[in-house]
Amino acid sequence: MSRVIVDEILRSRLHNLSEPLELCDDSGRVLGRVFPAMPLSEYEPCEPRISPEELRRREESHEKRYTTVEVLACLEKL
Repeated sequence: MSRVIVDEILRSRLHNLSEPLELCDDSGRVLGRVFPAMPLSEYEPCEPRISPEELRRREESHEKRYTTVEVLACLEKL
């Protein structure tokens, strides 16, 4: 990824990068979208929406399981 150093003048034109914004050319065509960097501490941990009991039940069941390769092969047939 390329890196561009943003000076004070550009940062003020970019609204101090405090909110998402679009970069456009003179005709209004969107060239890119910029999102402010969030500190990792602001992210919430991602937990599965499945209970530990259900995970255990699935692990102990004899239901058919599919490997990643099998799933991808099935999807390619669609």
